[in-house]
Amino acid sequence: MSITRRTTLFGLAAATTFVAAPAIAAPSAKLLDPYWRQSGASGDVDNTSWNSFLSRYVKTGSNGVNLVNYGGVSPADKQALKSYIASLEAARPTAMNPNAAFAYWTNLYNAKTVDLILDNYPVKSITKIGGLFSFGPWDEKVVTVEGRTLSLNEIEHGIMRPLWNDPRIHYAVNCASIGCPNLATQAWNSGNLEGMLEQAARNYINHPRGAAVEGGRLIVSSIFDWYKVDFGGNDAGVIAHMRKYATGNLAAALGSINSISGDRYDWDLNEA
Repeated sequence: MSITRRTTLFGLAAATTFVAAPAIAAPSAKLLDPYWRQSGASGDVDNTSWNSFLSRYVKTGSNGVNLVNYGGVSPADKQALKSYIASLEAARPTAMNPNAAFAYWTNLYNAKTVDLILDNYPVKSITKIGGLFSFGPWDEKVVTVEGRTLSLNEIEHGIMRPLWNDPRIHYAVNCASIGCPNLATQAWNSGNLEGMLEQAARNYINHPRGAAVEGGRLIVSSIFDWYKVDFGGNDAGVIAHMRKYATGNLAAALGSINSISGDRYDWDLNEA
């Protein structure tokens, strides 16, 4: 499996250059530990400080991508973000109801990703963070929850994907890149979860970086290639998923398309 990196923003340039990025295998969804199957009746944690951070520093750019003003984050807000992450680490997701737990893991993943960018800023791409031979920080142990140290990959692929088995997870967690579905401008919680997941799916699929029909050929985000198994396992499954959310010209074009012709992804930082 190969990953391509687009050097210009989707929808903003007629001429584009594609640069091959390192080939990697997308992690499979495999439960990290049966321990994480536990659930309870507890609700959401306090996301006030995360909501404040998002409202202050995340804005939608002219290209339709939510961009983060990493360079403008104050020292006080950097510390507030770390305190918020510490509060999440002190929580017990295994005592939460399933919707609250889903929101919890999403907020933890996204907040920690932003924190990693800030710790390494300025940086051109999240793929530049990590060890000498690593492609990004995803395998590094970066948080401790209920006494267990976890990486971002373990949160997404070892807990969220196997437990919820919902392809919309890919629209919720954010990898700090232009090609990724948008970082939400508000914290996830059990009350807004379903609505935000549906809106995130519509927004991404109807943006050129999610799906575009060019000269009768369907070009999709590499997410739909890397994690095709989550979208039905084949082109037909991916296209059926897209038809559910597509609107306007894309919906009309998808009606006569039965296969995917290519994929692309932009790893440039989602920086305002």
